[in-house]
Amino acid sequence: MASALDLLPGTLDLMVLRALTLGEQHGYGVAETIHERTDGAFVLEEAALYKALHRLEHEGLLEAEWGVSENNRRAKYYRLTSAGRARLRKRVSEWRRYVAAVSKLLEPAPAS
Repeated sequence: MASALDLLPGTLDLMVLRALTLGEQHGYGVAETIHERTDGAFVLEEAALYKALHRLEHEGLLEAEWGVSENNRRAKYYRLTSAGRARLRKRVSEWRRYVAAVSKLLEPAPAS
């Protein structure tokens, strides 16, 4: 079985914002969405995830409200704000440029 990948700096926020485009979720739901959508490549540390959720909420990119989870526990549910959607669009564009540039670098050099 392959081990989980380490997150590159700055990718956790992008992943959290993307996960929340699927709808309002509590922290555990966000972690599960990321884990499932990446075929298990990423297993988020709870502390890092909640730190990111609180930071994104503080920045106005997420809104949150308390509710009751599927297993009848009190949970904070997060959803994207319009500013969060705008940030996600910007970060996705930046990420795609980054991936394209690194991919070009990794290609074999043309024969001289």
